[in-house]
Amino acid sequence: MNNATPLFHRSIRSAAAIGAVVALAAVIAACGGEPGGDVAPTGTPGATSTTQPPASAATAATPTLPPPPANGYRLARILPDVQLEVMTGAYAVPGDDDAIVVLTQPGQLWRVSLSGAFPTTLFGDLSDRLGAEYGWEQGLLGLAFPPDFEREPAVFVFYSASGPNRNVVARFTVAGRAIDLASETRILEVAHPSTNHNGGQIAFGPDGYLYVALGDGDTEFETVDNGQDLATLHGSILRIDPTEGGYDVPADNPFVGVHGARPEIYAFGLRNPWRFSLDTETGDLWAADVGEDRWEEIDRIIAGGNYGWSRYEGFHCLSPPDCDSAGLSPPRAEYGHEEGCSITGGYVYRGNSMPELDGWYVYGDFCTGFIWAFDSRSDGEPVRLAETGRMISSFAQFSDGEIVAVTFDYALYRLARVEQ
Repeated sequence: MNNATPLFHRSIRSAAAIGAVVALAAVIAACGGEPGGDVAPTGTPGATSTTQPPASAATAATPTLPPPPANGYRLARILPDVQLEVMTGAYAVPGDDDAIVVLTQPGQLWRVSLSGAFPTTLFGDLSDRLGAEYGWEQGLLGLAFPPDFEREPAVFVFYSASGPNRNVVARFTVAGRAIDLASETRILEVAHPSTNHNGGQIAFGPDGYLYVALGDGDTEFETVDNGQDLATLHGSILRIDPTEGGYDVPADNPFVGVHGARPEIYAFGLRNPWRFSLDTETGDLWAADVGEDRWEEIDRIIAGGNYGWSRYEGFHCLSPPDCDSAGLSPPRAEYGHEEGCSITGGYVYRGNSMPELDGWYVYGDFCTGFIWAFDSRSDGEPVRLAETGRMISSFAQFSDGEIVAVTFDYALYRLARVEQ
């Protein structure tokens, strides 16, 4: 996270502004120092640019509808009986359009009915596995259902543990309507040098492989350049193939066979990726990377991509005059800390209720509750959709393609148009 937000962003540098949301808020905003001058990476429109064309020509298309109106949207409360604290995510259960699983930072997973057909019940409790400092940027951070869930029910989770600090990706079988806690198989364990910048998102791609986001693990003083070190898994998005007792590395991963590089790495140069998603139509992978002191960014992740941290924050050089941008993948969009302090990645909208948003990537900020979107098929500027004031810790997208905001306000909200 950023320097001032919760669990997934930085380290809530702006805890005073966030008030009582101490725990997860610290994760979202990460720690920071003072950035240097602003120099645009090679190929960018300039130091003040906020967007960059997507790298995938296959997704390029001319929009047929006018852009969504600025401030033309709101968050509409859903599931008013669901009032869970420090929620970190919500995930649709495959094969059941009515069931979702909601995560909380302290380690509980809750099974929730979208229609109210059944009461909210505990899906699992991993609190005894978490680190002692889970209330900072640690805790239960991610969940993924495997592609064969309906045939072999299981879940993968990402959580932080202590003694020593480490991030864990584990698999549990599902028995009935709850996980079997005794069935845990730890697929991946990565020693973590601090309690912040954990990352935490996991998701299966259309290729069947598991993608894992890991933060750089740096301290408040940003003294370690893990983002540019291919010999460590920190500051990267990994791509692995889970097995019964661990994982294999896909043969076509970009750094397989590269001397000194970890073959699990799919992309690198990230500070604290807080939420990535894969477009359900194109398979494109979009990630939000929490900045240090000034800039938050959205990246389109490609195999082998280097997203610049800790040489660049957004489009801006951190250590001038050492501003070589050769080989870096610039962001698709950024915003400064006058508009927020800790980015929360979202989804490409694929619902039916707001066709003007089809193909637009929606994201927000934990500190201000602002929500933006940009057309994922073009290089147009982002549009601010709403100013919600909510502490948006995550987004969710269920089977209908609509977008839901997960918040620290003890509530879930659906993105909707402003009522006329």
